[in-house]
Amino acid sequence: MHMTSREIALLAIAFLAIAGFSWFSPWFATVDNLLTILRNSSELLLIALGMTLVIAMGGVDVSVGVVMGVAAWGVGQLLLTNSPWLAALAGPLLGLLLGLMTALVVVIGRIPAIVGTLGLFGVLRTGLFALLGGQWLSGLPGTLTGGLMHSLLGVPVMAWIIGLVWASVWLVVRHTPYGLWLLAAGNSEEKARLAGIPVTQVRIAIFMISGLLCGIAATCYIATYRNVEMTVGGSLALEAIAAVVLGGTRITGGSCSLLGTLLGVLLLRILQNGLLLVGIPSLWQTVVTGAVLLIVLSSEAASSRVFTFRRLA
Repeated sequence: MHMTSREIALLAIAFLAIAGFSWFSPWFATVDNLLTILRNSSELLLIALGMTLVIAMGGVDVSVGVVMGVAAWGVGQLLLTNSPWLAALAGPLLGLLLGLMTALVVVIGRIPAIVGTLGLFGVLRTGLFALLGGQWLSGLPGTLTGGLMHSLLGVPVMAWIIGLVWASVWLVVRHTPYGLWLLAAGNSEEKARLAGIPVTQVRIAIFMISGLLCGIAATCYIATYRNVEMTVGGSLALEAIAAVVLGGTRITGGSCSLLGTLLGVLLLRILQNGLLLVGIPSLWQTVVTGAVLLIVLSSEAASSRVFTFRRLA
């Protein structure tokens, strides 16, 4: 797999961040803490994979965090009925249905993605609050936890699942016509239609895939934390967008880097974890995420202007 200059830079920055935080905190470079960083990256990576596809086709989805929250509620309810297998399937299924709902609003309803998904965010957030009755859903059975945390060849089953999902998405994007259709639609929807690409079907499928990945993330979330907070997933959309753009996917669509998204997720979690260990309040994590996003977008905008100027010159 050939690495781009952006991906190499992200990898280098991640190692520098690890070295820096290790210098200021003796607890950062421990095995337990590094495993914690990887564990905390699981849900974000799954959601960021879906966001990568959405952004690559020229869209955006700010409702992904609450979609995961609603799916997590469904998983939790089934766990309370002692149905672990149904609970494991409920997350992806609910996510898929909510992704279809997003597609109906944005694609069929022809509402701009940022507006449509922001509206869905408000509706689903209120719905989740009502479903929870203003209280956490906590103390869930650990049957799902035991299955996904069980080790296979020394690696947790959850890690195998996430790796398989990432590899599957990468293969589809890089080695099937569907990946070409996705990027073509992101570059120019009109030209893609003229080329005979079923743009509407592609866009619907992408939102459904994103919802499916949110549902898988919900199952992983419940297996790890065994509760559903009222504010679950509140910052995940911002973090996912930041990780995707940081990884090299253009915010305007037409390109994507799944390896870059993976590195972007790890870098964000390294920064957030390191800041906590050096004594900076968790409130500043969102500030750091937003700042990273603004810096990357500003640098890309500046590079685009320089490229345009040189071409015209």
